[in-house]
Amino acid sequence: MSFAPDRLPEDLAEAEAYYVLDARDGDTARYRSTVHAQGAWNPGEQHMAPATGLLVHELERFQAREGLRIVRVSLDILGLIPGGGFTVTTRMVRPGRRIELIEATLEAHGRTSIVARAWRLATGDTSAVAHVQEPSIPGPEKCVERELSARWPGGYIASLTGLGDPASGGGQGTAWLSNDLEMVDGEETTPLVRLLGMVDTANGVAPRLDPRAWAFPNVDLQIHLFRAPIGRRLGLRVLQSVGEDGVGLTSSVLHDEQGPFGRAEQILTVREQAATSR
Repeated sequence: MSFAPDRLPEDLAEAEAYYVLDARDGDTARYRSTVHAQGAWNPGEQHMAPATGLLVHELERFQAREGLRIVRVSLDILGLIPGGGFTVTTRMVRPGRRIELIEATLEAHGRTSIVARAWRLATGDTSAVAHVQEPSIPGPEKCVERELSARWPGGYIASLTGLGDPASGGGQGTAWLSNDLEMVDGEETTPLVRLLGMVDTANGVAPRLDPRAWAFPNVDLQIHLFRAPIGRRLGLRVLQSVGEDGVGLTSSVLHDEQGPFGRAEQILTVREQAATSR
């Protein structure tokens, strides 16, 4: 199915969500992406950010048990994530009473696009020794509005509201992101899904390179969470480095409005725009 916005079926074009669920058969769900999930590098692909959110949505609901929570999500991007129809299949990799490893795979047109694995750990009361080493970032009230679509195209970027530190740029910066869409049409979006569904945006918050001249897509996304996030707004403190042999790294400290809650890393393949094939 074509992903061009002017060719989307009416139900997708009007959906106030990133995805529409068509069917669920056991641990496999069939979805369609809407224009709001459209990527920035290619108009026919999905952006990794909402795709991450959807995979976290499936991981979070899979055999959920009280007293366990997701503490790490590791995503490998095996190629372009096509827009339109696809499936997500979830399975248990390592069962356990206090430690579990689960996996969700996104497949489209007979090919695997993303493999996501998540560790779930048993929770307990550690309030007596709780401590956060990460420094806080300027809150939304100290940032200015940023028109993200001025630099990045695509339906996903257009769905965001962005605030940024005026000093951001050149490979480092601070931003606050939010959106008013549900991840799946007709289903409530949890704070974990909403916030992790924007984390991949970090790669474009304060890029070291001009995206008109260079492509620097990430081939993975690693997210570690020392506490469960809350709310609807994601704060990012981003550092981006580029090596001398075509490889870069975007590192982020993740915040909600109570402070830091985790970290994310994205390894980048850096190429001039004339040579952007994965």
